[in-house]
Amino acid sequence: MKILIFVLLLIPIFISSYNLFIIQNVIDPIKYIYTFTGVISVVLLFFTILITLIKKYVNLLKYRRMIGLFGFFYAFLHFLNFIVLDAQFDIHFIFKETTKKPFIYLGMIAFILLLFMALTSTKKLFRKYNKFHKVIYLALLLITIHLIIAQKSLDIYQMFYVLLIIIIGCFKLLQQVRKY
Repeated sequence: MKILIFVLLLIPIFISSYNLFIIQNVIDPIKYIYTFTGVISVVLLFFTILITLIKKYVNLLKYRRMIGLFGFFYAFLHFLNFIVLDAQFDIHFIFKETTKKPFIYLGMIAFILLLFMALTSTKKLFRKYNKFHKVIYLALLLITIHLIIAQKSLDIYQMFYVLLIIIIGCFKLLQQVRKY
């Protein structure tokens, strides 16, 4: 089962590589990579918090770490797209864009939170820092705001997506309230 999930989590990278390098039907590769990696990352990260809600029906708890790390991997590719392809390692451009556009610094803050969680997800470090892994909720909130602001206008699909995020958030909040 672990190998199957691992392969399923790699499929998006193969799909995007196929579209970019083989079919070459992408008009704006940088925007495509932003969108593709961002959406896959958000879906996987939200799925990691959804796992505890669906564990009665499908128990994927032992794969949550791997799914979360893949979510970080796609967020890292999203971040690298900004640094390498968009900014071309130009620190002045990066700083200017980050201060000029709020959605970028919200994304950067969320990325730093995800980086912390990825670095502390080893068994030894997780035991020490697991209570801090609740920052996933803050990171997902920032990512959702990042997504909304980045899309200068929301179409029906994005509104549905945001509604789905809000519904998952409400269910997670109810689950947390029931614990206490």
